[in-house]
Amino acid sequence: MAAASTSISACPIEFEFLNYTIITSECKGPKYPANRCCAAFKKFACPYAKQINDLTTDCASTMFSYINLYGKYPPGLFAAECREGKRGLKCPKSAPTR
Repeated sequence: MAAASTSISACPIEFEFLNYTIITSECKGPKYPANRCCAAFKKFACPYAKQINDLTTDCASTMFSYINLYGKYPPGLFAAECREGKRGLKCPKSAPTR
């Protein structure tokens, strides 16, 4: 029996053209305070939560690549520090979606 192939499609959001200042201005080393980093991350990412959580696209990996490129953050910083339960971060219901 052949394994089902899973194809990942390109993200419809052009993360390379977004403004990352909301994260890079708040989340600074060497300590990277979790409260400031996670709040800034949520402000940036929540409008794109639907696309980031869509595992059939490369949105999450693309977004994190650019966050790390512009912020020069340690690998896994946001995944390790920003948790609000089993399902990850909770975005406000009123977060504007893009």
